[in-house]
Amino acid sequence: MSKPVLQRLRDVLDLEEKNEWTATAVAGGFRAFKEIWEADALKAGHEAAWVRQIIDRIQRYEAATREDRARIARQILGMLDRPQTFDSALRHVDQIDPAAPSRSVAVEDDLVPAVPPPGPTPRSRPARRPSPTHGDILNAPVESVAGIGPATAQVLARLGVDTVEDLIWHLPSRHDDYSEVRRIADLLPGEQLAIVANLWKVEQRKMGFNRVMVQGVFNDGTGTLRATWWSPYKARELVEGKTYRLMGKVDLHMGQKVLNNPHLEPLRSKAMEKGAILPIYPLTEGIKSSERLSRLIQKALNEAKSAILDPLPDETRRRFELDDLVTALEQIHCPESIEQLDAAKKRLAFDEFFYIQLGVQQRRHLLQQATAPSLVAPTGLVDSFAAALPFALTGAQRRVIEEIGHDLARTVPMSRLVQGDVGSGKTVVAAAAMLVAVANGAQSALLAPTQILAEQHHRGLSKILGVLTHADGRPLRVELLTGRVTGAAREAILAGLAGGEIDVIVGTTALIQEGVNFHNLAFVVVDEQHRFGVEQRAILRNKGADGESTPVPHMLVMSATPIPRSLALTVYGDLDVSIIDEMPPGRQPITTKRFLPQERERLYAFLKRQIAEGRQGYIIYPLVEESDKLDVGAAVDEHARLSRDIFTEERLGLLHGRLSGSEKDAVMRAFSNHELDVLVSTSVVEVGVDVPNATVMLIEDAERFGLAQLHQFRGRVGRGEHQSYCALISRAANETAVERLNALVETTDGFKLAEKDLQLRGPGDFLGTRQSGLPDLQMAQLGDTATLALAQQAAQSLFAEDPELTNHPLLRARVDRFWRGHGDVN
Repeated sequence: MSKPVLQRLRDVLDLEEKNEWTATAVAGGFRAFKEIWEADALKAGHEAAWVRQIIDRIQRYEAATREDRARIARQILGMLDRPQTFDSALRHVDQIDPAAPSRSVAVEDDLVPAVPPPGPTPRSRPARRPSPTHGDILNAPVESVAGIGPATAQVLARLGVDTVEDLIWHLPSRHDDYSEVRRIADLLPGEQLAIVANLWKVEQRKMGFNRVMVQGVFNDGTGTLRATWWSPYKARELVEGKTYRLMGKVDLHMGQKVLNNPHLEPLRSKAMEKGAILPIYPLTEGIKSSERLSRLIQKALNEAKSAILDPLPDETRRRFELDDLVTALEQIHCPESIEQLDAAKKRLAFDEFFYIQLGVQQRRHLLQQATAPSLVAPTGLVDSFAAALPFALTGAQRRVIEEIGHDLARTVPMSRLVQGDVGSGKTVVAAAAMLVAVANGAQSALLAPTQILAEQHHRGLSKILGVLTHADGRPLRVELLTGRVTGAAREAILAGLAGGEIDVIVGTTALIQEGVNFHNLAFVVVDEQHRFGVEQRAILRNKGADGESTPVPHMLVMSATPIPRSLALTVYGDLDVSIIDEMPPGRQPITTKRFLPQERERLYAFLKRQIAEGRQGYIIYPLVEESDKLDVGAAVDEHARLSRDIFTEERLGLLHGRLSGSEKDAVMRAFSNHELDVLVSTSVVEVGVDVPNATVMLIEDAERFGLAQLHQFRGRVGRGEHQSYCALISRAANETAVERLNALVETTDGFKLAEKDLQLRGPGDFLGTRQSGLPDLQMAQLGDTATLALAQQAAQSLFAEDPELTNHPLLRARVDRFWRGHGDVN
């Protein structure tokens, strides 16, 4: 009886995921649904405290942010996997020794006896409750941890911590190593270390309104130093004459050594004379100290570690010499040594990579069960295609076309990633594959992330394929379908797709909407795949199949910029990879240099000389309009200034995201037709502009852009026969920003820059984790290729033996939970 109740909630959350957590899955809203579901769940016999925990989360769901809704939904789904009814609870009661001492377990806000004391039980009291199961302990609200009341729980919720398990898995963002203990006499300013010293004196001084400075004078026999805290409560912890371990960074104040706000502990044992490695956690308003959060996490871990089950098979753990899960969690939160911390990090990073690889293996396995149409290229077709092009294909392009042709001829659906540097010629490779589909009487579709990029692809493919004909003399028909195509024009395209008259369709997400049906879609190209979720990519693929027995299309994914190897193994791990590692002949390397803002006049003069020689150029700004908060240039105001004061004889255009689609098109066409000399633009020019005559790229406030984005900007020039130049104008002194800009100056190799960008920014910023389908990584670093390779090896080995993970139910549940909300592994 209880299954429909639970399934109903699962269905609602599944729909929410498809709707991207918009809180629109329930007619009448979640408030009404909550009341009905609560009554039905209790009627079905589910334990009241368990139901209340779920209801509490449903209640918070509607008012939460989208990101928090996804997290709350995952918590609810985890609880639904471990339902608790009164019947199941009573089965545990018989196993409890009535003579055992009474213990209290936390249920929501109340403490209730797990086993009632001897004596008559009042009729109004419900049946005895069982000892909590593993799931109950971990899913208990965080208030069940000693020392956490409702106010602290509310603060922790802002960190995404609602349950005991959430608290245990709130991992440190870094660790400060104070394992080296030094004598005060040997301390040097700037060092981060520990000292063991005796407290000689405590002083308090009021500094302004409601601010108290507490100072302690410490001596270790070799010298003295002062430690300062800005909290009146610190004085209560300090006892003169007692020995302490202090950890912090050494500074100088008026020639004296000082520690500002150091971590302090009384010396309780000989072992504490050694230093410590302190975890540093993500914090929020209300919990301003990692020290306090660490104490709460330690309590939660000590109380619940018996309930933590290790999903990793013992054989895998032994084979790769990994810690057990509880040990890893203990050492990540309270490391005893650098070696044990490293072992804990390795274990937790391995798990995340392992779950990713198992999910990727499942995707690949499921795809290989499907059938695709065999698209065999007629003899000489590709050679004739290459001969008709106005340029020669590179060796790399020919190699990749051959790899794709091999895949298309098979009945297993192709899933291939083609990556190459900016301007390496990926589109012509896709066109060759589309021609093979046409020769087999099939249709092709190209999905682009933006209107501008879709229009560029449509123009490019029309030039390449639009001049070719079918065997019966009919010209190949290449059409464009975006949100701007409406009315009779849209209806004509939909009819042409359904009737099979259109051979190639290029479009945006308009291609995956209801009502777009194909006659025989056999080949799909997705450009800039990381801007599309896994689900969107699957929807277009399913457009080619109207039933389980219908073949699914082959799929080619094109990346706008090179992808680091580690990402190719994770986000794109279910794809085979082809690399175009050769640029078209005749391209000259782009000269890239950094400039200070005061050197602008020289750059403007250089751009004027280039324009006088018949060339064109870009000037890029990070903002559309000036901001009071950001001291950076803005395109609209600068366009007016440049037109008025600098480029008075030249023709300047303005391009930014606030223009309508038709206005953007008009500006871009004017620039492409050389009706403009300079295009002043925001980042919308990153993709979609292909003007071989443009030779100069000036990027203002270059530090405000990512490395991959800067490389894309640079790729807008150097597309013709003339020498091109890229100037990075920046006043940045920030170490990371300088490193980013220097990397761009030192190399034009997009593959090297991609690795550097990933190293500097991490996967979330590099791709946009939500869009990529890659689950959030807490401990794994995508630059850690050694651990990634081990996890891939382990996943392949286990998957070969047990593809459904039937023999590893705990691991299967963990993998499903890991991927849930980030893209279906199916």
